[in-house]
Amino acid sequence: MPAGPAIKLSAPDTREFWELAVLHEDEHLLALAKPAGLLTTPDADEPARTNLMALLHAGIAQGAAWARERNLSYLVNAHRLDFDTTGVLLLAKDKPALVALANEFGSNKPLKTYVALSSGMPAEPEFTVDAKIGPQTRQLGVMRIDQQGGKKAITRFKVREQFRGFTLLDCQPLTDRLHQIRVHLRSLGLHVLGDATYMGRPLYLSQIKSKYEPKRDEPERPLMGRAALHAERLEIQHPATGQPLSITAEWPKDFRVTVKYLRQFSGL
Repeated sequence: MPAGPAIKLSAPDTREFWELAVLHEDEHLLALAKPAGLLTTPDADEPARTNLMALLHAGIAQGAAWARERNLSYLVNAHRLDFDTTGVLLLAKDKPALVALANEFGSNKPLKTYVALSSGMPAEPEFTVDAKIGPQTRQLGVMRIDQQGGKKAITRFKVREQFRGFTLLDCQPLTDRLHQIRVHLRSLGLHVLGDATYMGRPLYLSQIKSKYEPKRDEPERPLMGRAALHAERLEIQHPATGQPLSITAEWPKDFRVTVKYLRQFSGL
């Protein structure tokens, strides 16, 4: 089924507004393009912060137009994306679809492809990190490599494009651990741009453009001030038909602009 019109959501308490593109929809599935700065589900450390699933469920309960048009009564996320991560988020419209998706996502297959912008340049064009991940003992919600007590975590990486001091990577997690890609890259000294939690610094145009001229009386804004991670593609077997299904999300504007300037001013 072709993607429908965008779903518009708002949080009256915070006066925030989101317009989420519909990437795929059929009788059993709904795939949305999640924006940056929005939790997928409630965060135990910050329970008051707005999250996508609460907004969607509120819309269904209130009879929002987008929910009435679809006759929706059930909608559950089949996986999650981090607060700053953008891209494909898949939701199930019924419980059998959710169960089938949970089984597929737990199969350790390369179903998800993310793109990440990192500082540094890896030694090899393709590499795999197989390192267990567990929580930091001193920082809630922060993860670390923990080969003794952590949970199995495997990520495949492939260089898509290299710049002077920076790399655009394809990332395929075979497991689903919190912050897995970010932690695995950090373990190699490849920090995701803008990812302050894991020592990733913002990228400014002045860092890569030799004759950069700042605007008067205006502080320079970063090209990439959030974690530069985007869930670009999801490839699964449809839970009802068993047929292959590929869903893709375009890069958001900040990601596109950052890559544009890296190509222009930091190309090899």
